Amino acid sequence: MPTLAIIGAGPGLGAAVARRFGREGFAIALVSRDQAKLDALADELAGDGLTARGYAADVRDAAALTAALERAAAELGPVTALQYSPLPARSYLKPVLELDPELAAEALSFSALGLIAAARAVLPAMRAGGEGSIVLINGGTSVKARPDFAGTSVAFPAETAYGEMLHDALAPEGVHVCQLVIPGAIPMLPLERGLEDVADRIWDIHAGPGEFRTMLIPLDQGREPDHD
Repeated sequence: MPTLAIIGAGPGLGAAVARRFGREGFAIALVSRDQAKLDALADELAGDGLTARGYAADVRDAAALTAALERAAAELGPVTALQYSPLPARSYLKPVLELDPELAAEALSFSALGLIAAARAVLPAMRAGGEGSIVLINGGTSVKARPDFAGTSVAFPAETAYGEMLHDALAPEGVHVCQLVIPGAIPMLPLERGLEDVADRIWDIHAGPGEFRTMLIPLDQGREPDHD
């Protein structure tokens, strides 16, 4: 059974993607910081007939994240698909004049360095098998900086650059690295089926090798929630 690892798994998009991949025969490794919440989500997915387990780790702790992914591979099977979609902290959404080096470093650790640790944990098996996918889920600041969202405007482009380099380096080996950009909050987007539409798009870009970046909707159609 192939395994999908969702970094930043939760009851919204993570659960929708788990169900979408589960219908295709994937086991699901759920990764976030709260083991109790992960266990509850795994139980809910198991009630739908899916194989799912939770593995607690903070993406800012490379050793813990690597260990969680290694456990998932040992218990569920090699990770052949990875979704990197941890939700940035509200503290990263600060005006640029309030951004200090400590907060910028934390945002970079959360986005870019966490992705690097996760990728290094799963890529050996993907490369050995000649197949696999890594899907980055990012907001609009990965494409265009916003001075009122300074932390993600610094961190998302770094994550994007690493992902795009992996895309170019690994495409000849059959490993697909790609990015879905979601401009704005999902509940506020013009989508008929909401989370299910997004999960379908993630499945499509996982299953069909193509360009690195896919825009869910045009950047100027995204709407952000009030974060004050």
